[in-house]
Amino acid sequence: MASFYDDFEFDDAQQLEQLSRLIFELRENRDAILKASGAADEIELLERIYNGAIPEHPSYEHYLSARILADTRETVRAMMAECLSEARRT
Repeated sequence: MASFYDDFEFDDAQQLEQLSRLIFELRENRDAILKASGAADEIELLERIYNGAIPEHPSYEHYLSARILADTRETVRAMMAECLSEARRT
């Protein structure tokens, strides 16, 4: 079976692999934070804090961490899309 990276230059393939790994790690860490608080997503976590279902501290810090991880993941996904686009032009 052919590898996804076979059609790319070595440096491009290496960068794509690193970005892919980072996306995975960001997603897994966000999921771990949300799972620990019993929330499916950041909105649910914030609602649970607002309604008093869970204590504000450290839950709000967990909410912020999950948001930062999600936002960073989206940024890295955009970087990966740009990298793929550039790599396919060459």
